[in-house]
Amino acid sequence: MKRILDWVDERLGAGPIWKALFARHVPEASGPAAWFYTLGSASLFVFTIQVVTGILLAMNYVPSADHAHDSVQFIETQVVLGRFIRGLHHWGATFMVVLVLLHMLRVFFMGAYKYPREVTWLVGVGIFLLVMGFSFTGYLLPWDQKAYWATAVGTNIARQVPAAGEAIGLVLKGSEELGMATLARFYAMHVLLLPALTAGLLAAHLFLVVWHGISEPPSRSGGPPP
Repeated sequence: MKRILDWVDERLGAGPIWKALFARHVPEASGPAAWFYTLGSASLFVFTIQVVTGILLAMNYVPSADHAHDSVQFIETQVVLGRFIRGLHHWGATFMVVLVLLHMLRVFFMGAYKYPREVTWLVGVGIFLLVMGFSFTGYLLPWDQKAYWATAVGTNIARQVPAAGEAIGLVLKGSEELGMATLARFYAMHVLLLPALTAGLLAAHLFLVVWHGISEPPSRSGGPPP
């Protein structure tokens, strides 16, 4: 095994990559504070689960107003482990929002957003907004009464934005009323646009975390050192 790893390392330079991503310095923290530094990794782990379960669900989901709800029922009742995979995706979405929010609160209250990590913080805020976008667009996909009316409320709220509200509502719904165009747009955003944007921001976020290192916990004498 060591010879194989050495062979791969010589040709791909995997050693420095491993050290940068997995062997980097993690600030020492004791007690409950030590768990706060796992929130970022936990968020990435749940996002990976969402990607895998989302791909499996997309194999049997039909983004059509006539068949979307029936395809969800088919996944629940006919697909092997379909109910488990859909449940994992459903609750994973909730955990994703909670974990990313807690991660942002940790960064804010520990002052880890300060120099030289301002860009890292801004990229993290962008990721949080995309996570909320995932939750909003994914909620409509089961195409049941709860999803329909919740989306109707959400798009009507978007229409209240000053000046651009009507345009935003039309872009989201695709027409004056919720229908096939709305479902198609939400599905495209959920499985194409948002994942692409999130992958880009995650790559930038991880690069910045590795580049600047993880911020030390604040001390009584002042904020966290750079």
